[in-house]
Order: sequence, then C-alpha cells, then structure tokens
Amino acid sequence: MNIVFMGTPAFAVSSLNALLSRHNVVAVFTQPDRPSGRGYKLQTSPVKDVALEHGIPVFQPQTLRLSESREIREQLKNLGADVFVVAAYGLLLPKGVLAMPPKGCINVHASLLPKYRGASPIHSALLNGDSETGITIMHMDIELDTGDIILQKSLPITKDEHFPQLHDRMAELGGEALLEALEQIENDTAARIPQGENFSYSPIIKKTDGQINWADCAEKIINQTRALDPWPSCYTMHNGQPLKIWRVEETEAPSQPTDTTNGTILAANPTDGLIVKCGDTAIKITELQAVGKKRMPATDYLRGQKINVGELF
Repeated sequence: MNIVFMGTPAFAVSSLNALLSRHNVVAVFTQPDRPSGRGYKLQTSPVKDVALEHGIPVFQPQTLRLSESREIREQLKNLGADVFVVAAYGLLLPKGVLAMPPKGCINVHASLLPKYRGASPIHSALLNGDSETGITIMHMDIELDTGDIILQKSLPITKDEHFPQLHDRMAELGGEALLEALEQIENDTAARIPQGENFSYSPIIKKTDGQINWADCAEKIINQTRALDPWPSCYTMHNGQPLKIWRVEETEAPSQPTDTTNGTILAANPTDGLIVKCGDTAIKITELQAVGKKRMPATDYLRGQKINVGELF
C-alpha cells in the first residue's frame, strides 16, 4: 500500500523501518528541527534521518490546522496515500486530515489502551510498577487516543528494567504489530473494538518529576529511577548541588532511632555503600552522578568524595 508516515522520536523509527520492508512510503511528516545541545544547533528528528537515508520526501509543518497549513494540507491530499500511519508524531490530526486516506488513519500507541492514553505511556507503566504493558494499533478519531482498537500485543516488564530497555523492546513490537494491522486493513478485515470507559491518562513528564521525595516508599523511589532514566533523570540535593541518582535498590535499614528523618544518610562508605532512610525502610544507591562528573558506582564515588552519616538528602 501507499503510506504517509507521521512520527518524530526514536520510538517511531522501528515502525517506519517495518513499513519500508513491505510498503511504499510516499512521504514522511515529522516535527520541525529543534535547537538542542550546548550550542543549540538545529537537530533533525530520528524519523527524518531515516527518511532522508531512503530518499523519502519529508514535510515538517508546525501545525496541520487548515487555517495555518492550507498548502501542506493540499500536498498531503495529493500524495495519493491509501492510509496514514502515526507513531509518536507530536501533532494532532484535524478532522479534515483524518478523512483524507481511503483506508483511514491508524496509530501505534505504547500501551494496552484504554490504559495510559496520552504522551508518556512507557514512563507511566514503569512509574506504577506494572508487570505488563504492550502495543495498541488503533483507528484514529478526533480525540486523543480514543479510537477503536484493531489489535494489541502484550509485553512483560522485567523487575530491573529501566526505560531505555523497555522503550527499545516496545518500539520493535510496535513495528511488528503495525505490519499485522496493515495486512488486515489491506484485506478489509481489520477489527473495530471500542475501548470502553475504564481509561487512564499518562501525563507529559516534566524535569521536576525527577526530584526524589525521601518520604516515599522504597518501591516508589525504585520505580521512579527506572522510569526517568535517562531523562529527566532522578536527583536529590546534597550540599546545595543536585546529585543524580541512577540506580537504587531496597535494603534493610541499619539500626536507627525511630524518629529518624526521611532522607537521612545511614551509611556512606565503600564497604557498606550509600544507604538512605526513606518512607518505609531504606534505599541503597548503587549508581549516581555528581555535577560535572560521569555516572559511576556509588562505592567508587565514596572513595573520592566524603558524605557523612547523619546528613540529609
């Protein structure tokens, strides 16, 4: 089939590559280049990079609203696509765009809808300590992630899995599920399963979400570090400076007074490691990063930096 693909980040690349293996991608729509890094140089999206490698025309409108993108809308209509495929594009498709392709518009979503509609479904699954997630391929409608389901594929989440590992497995599964759904669409056998009313949302992740609240239980802090690696990353404050906390594990708290304040450092040496009081027990920090330094095991950090027992994070 002739397909217009709409996507932006690395998650969408697996879906685009899957399409290129079986279908004719007539154009790619992706977010405009953004300034990034220390020099604020314009950076192309991962999807744009793949499209350019394959000689696929790339469009980067700021919006698809008719009032601001009439020319783009006309170009989109003239591409002659059978179906539009969307995967983490970052722009909503207006009603007029959704009605263009004869076989409709479909979306690759990184959750088992109706759970975790919205921008950050992989993060939400990890933050909530879920043992399972998955991919949903759905027909798109005017609302956000509310369309009828074509198919779903489940994926177990391992207990020590952080965002980068789960993200990559989800992206690969998304490409596989997409090809299966497109085969059904091509054969006019694609299901339309309503999502129902028992839904939840995954909000946009903010930089401030990374600050650790030491009154939280150990499980919540562990899940926070899993979900927010590598961005925005978890952190705590020490001597007025942020200290990034990359990996933690629950541990038995050393003997302490019952009124010990959450965030109190209970152990800090290369032998015992870095142990901090939290809401229900204690957390052992196994990997961290100081300002201007590389990520490193906490035991290595403690060989060169002094942290005193009794201090507060």
